[in-house]
Amino acid sequence: MSNETKIITAISDLWCDADFLHTINEMGIDVLQITSACMDKDGSDCVIKNTHSELSRMSMLMDTNASMLQTAISDESLPPVEGQDLKRITDLFYPIVEILQREKEGVCSKRIEDKSIVILSSLSKVLFRIPATEFLEEVSKLFETINRGKSADFVLTAETFAIKIHCRPNKTESSDKTDIRIVLHDRRTKINSELGFSIKSQLGGDSTLLNASKTTNFTFKIVGANLSDEDIERINAINPKQNKVIKRFDAIRRHGGGLIFDGIDNQTFNDNLLLLDGDLPLIMASLLVEQLNTRKSMLHDLVDVLADKNPLKYNSRAYSFYVYKIKHLLTSTALGMMPGTFWNGRYDANGGYLVVKKDGDILCYHFYDRNRFEDYLFANAYLERASTTRHNYASIVKESDGSLSFKLNLQIRLQ
Repeated sequence: MSNETKIITAISDLWCDADFLHTINEMGIDVLQITSACMDKDGSDCVIKNTHSELSRMSMLMDTNASMLQTAISDESLPPVEGQDLKRITDLFYPIVEILQREKEGVCSKRIEDKSIVILSSLSKVLFRIPATEFLEEVSKLFETINRGKSADFVLTAETFAIKIHCRPNKTESSDKTDIRIVLHDRRTKINSELGFSIKSQLGGDSTLLNASKTTNFTFKIVGANLSDEDIERINAINPKQNKVIKRFDAIRRHGGGLIFDGIDNQTFNDNLLLLDGDLPLIMASLLVEQLNTRKSMLHDLVDVLADKNPLKYNSRAYSFYVYKIKHLLTSTALGMMPGTFWNGRYDANGGYLVVKKDGDILCYHFYDRNRFEDYLFANAYLERASTTRHNYASIVKESDGSLSFKLNLQIRLQ
């Protein structure tokens, strides 16, 4: 092969017949790349045989360095249910081509070459090279430090390792859901794509899907209760160490009161929900009330209750309506939508989720497998009550027109 610029394409044994090889060669393809992680020996032999017999002038490139994110075989049904460990699916994986990191000087990359981890500058200059075995040893030490739960040890270990591998804090816009950008090889389309992923870790506390703030406050009117100023003051003074919101809500009900949804405090958050679905503001408000009524927090449990009551008067298939709309909200929140920022429907983390399990294993919920991704979110999402003082809710307010209002706050976490 002469020393000229060559055009390389990855090839699959599922599509390597003579006519196809002839077509891509006529289009200007010079080199066929076989990625060992994407086909077995028989598949590789098939590609080599067809290439040599039909187009001897095309060259072959064998790639044996692809790392991958794996998920793997399970006899149990998907999605995972509450309390169930996340499972791998061994025959479903995405080979990693490289990991990208944005720096002031440009984009640097991390990839595997000759059994080593190589960090390249934006100008493709080698900044650092470390044997993969040594890299894994360092990662294991870091993982053990995290599990010990000693923050001082973690900071020292993490900083030392980060400096060693030229890894700096990744400063992104607060409205960006992307934690990491990875170039993956899609075995179905045979294309390498740069995708953004959001990382959720089970090593610490449960991760937050939708953060609580004053932006996520829902206002309700209190109806059916004749509360005096003394009653209001007494209810607002209820301040136990736990379940303060429930105790105040129960006190309102003992006076014959109920909550009727009046609106979302923040117009931007309201507009974002309306963009997703016109019924979502009322659906989420109803879930907040049912959380107080039932003491349940898992979203799939609350949707069961909501479907039975069916406040939006859907037909006999009400459950499917509520599940679909909630899944749409969870997916949009996971990949792009922020409550306080106007959202145009575009996903930032267009790749999906990387879940770091408690044992250090990493699972990929790829957006290409949207059904599985949505099922994962729906099975593991729950409502949590945030600080009432910080977010200014759960107190009875007497409005200028004499009506009484009571705010509830929306926060969603993943177990």
